[in-house]
Order: sequence, then structure tokens, then C-alpha cells
Amino acid sequence: ARALPLGLTGVHEMGIAMETDAVLRALVDAGELQLRITGYADADWFSKTLAGRGEPELPGCDRRYALVGVKLYVDGALGSRGAALLAPYSDRPGHQGIFQHSQAQLDALVLAAVRGGWQVAAHAIGDAGIRSVLDSLAAAKKQVHGADPRLRVEHAQIVDLADIPRFVRLGAIASMQPTHATSDMPWVPARIGAARLPGAYAWRRFLDAGVPLAFGSDFPVEQPAPSLGLYAALTRQDLQGQPPGGWLPDQKLTLWEAVAGFTSGAAFAGRQEAGCGMLAPGMAADLSCFLNDLRLLPLAALASAPVRATVIAGRVAWEAGV
Repeated sequence: ARALPLGLTGVHEMGIAMETDAVLRALVDAGELQLRITGYADADWFSKTLAGRGEPELPGCDRRYALVGVKLYVDGALGSRGAALLAPYSDRPGHQGIFQHSQAQLDALVLAAVRGGWQVAAHAIGDAGIRSVLDSLAAAKKQVHGADPRLRVEHAQIVDLADIPRFVRLGAIASMQPTHATSDMPWVPARIGAARLPGAYAWRRFLDAGVPLAFGSDFPVEQPAPSLGLYAALTRQDLQGQPPGGWLPDQKLTLWEAVAGFTSGAAFAGRQEAGCGMLAPGMAADLSCFLNDLRLLPLAALASAPVRATVIAGRVAWEAGV
């Protein structure tokens, strides 16, 4: 009820427990699930049950729900200084954040997922956390030949520039949330210092290097409206238009690059690119229909661009005024 009026045709739901999975399947069976939901199990359920259950369901645009992977936490959050950094926090000398697993534990989890065909979505915010999960992916690919793990690095907020080419070599996805940058920009420079800012929320660097880029909102941490994400990606400003010119403006994206992150990029991140994510013959007719032509809107109006209708699989799931 909240997502459809925002133009969302589907969500990637992270950290699903067995009980939630059962509820979603019941909704599908009853014909009551309108959104497409791509599910990622929590690590506890995966480790205790799913890792030895066999291969996951194949995602497809002919279904509304599929459990395809596992959500792993590598480090903490940047705001609480929990994100794992290669060097100490600039505003807390001697502290480099926290790891949720040892390297050996993370290696084992990623290997179990890759070997079983489960996609890993790894929360990794700091440059040390990102490097750690890339190391685990590299180790797993040496043991499971020919696999397409399509590991997702969730958030990837502070990356060491030397690790961006590794994303390409390993086939990892930068799954990022544009509004995180505009929410965090007032305090990030103090946390990490000027020298690390080139790797902060570096959408343009990832994209230009050929890294698959997927966009989302991370709601309920942030607001779910894709229009807010588009505005953040194009301006790197808050809703009052600050700072002038945008924060780290060399990382801004164009409208169509940002739209691709929320559409074809998101579909690729969920292994659904064969049937979803773009308008083309043979693809599912999923449409976010805005009232105005986004190309003609002033940037200041983009954040609140009204949605006219949301169409899923060719059916109007929500329409303004209805």
C-alpha cells in the first residue's frame, strides 16, 4: 500500500527469516502479493537450514516471490563508526570499526553460498569490509569453477580506489543507495578525512570502471521513493539544494544512468535481467509511470515528482485518484 504509489514494482528484501518466507508464500498462493519480491535469507536461517538444502529458486519475472540468496553482514555502519576501515577513523584515532565475522568465517559462508548456487548480498560499508568480502569471493571462485556468484556488495560507501577494478574482475555488483550520500554528507568528511573522500559514495567511479551498479533506497533506513534517489544521484544535494553544486560533484550521474541503476541494474542484481528491468519485446510490462516527463523537470522538482500509475506484469496495480 505504501510502495505502489511511489512507483515501485518490486523490492529486494534482505534478511528474511523462515517465518517471513512462509507468510510471503501464503500471500502468493492467495493471489494477494502485488509487488515482486526477491528474497535474501538471514545468515542464521541460511547456516542452519538452507546451505544444505540444495539450490535456491531461480528468480523469474513470471513469479512474485523467489528466495534466491543470503544476506551477510561484514561490518557495521559509518555513522556509529562500526564500518570497518583500513586506517583509523579521522575523528576517533586508534579505532577502525568492527567486523561481524573473522575472515575464515566469512570465507566459509561465502563459499557455502557460491557452492550451493545462493547469491550473496554482503553488507560492507567501509573499505576494509569491502576488501574482506572481495577476498572471500576471490577465494570461493578458485574452488567453484565456472560459477557466476554475482555477489552484491551492499552499500559500498567507502571504497579503496585500488579495489574498484577487483569488482570488475570478480563480477561483483556495487549495490548502492543514492540517498545515503545526501543523508551522510554533513559528517562523512570528519569521519574519514579528506584523503579517503575520492572513494566515498563513488557511483561515477564504479560506473566508469565497468562495475555493475544497482540502486535502491535501503528503506526503512531511508525513505523508499525512487524519485528521492534519482534527485540525490543527479544533484548530490539535500532537499534545500545544499551544498551549492553538490557534494563531491564529480560523482554525479545523468538521469538515464540513475534510472538504469533503479531498473536494469536492479534487475541484473536480482538475476532477473532476462525478463525484467527494461521495456523491450518479450520483457515483463513493469512500468513506473510519472505524471511529468522527468527529462523536462527542474532538478529541484525531481525529488517530489508525482507518480501517475504503477504497472506490474501489464496490470495497473495502482493509479492516482483510484
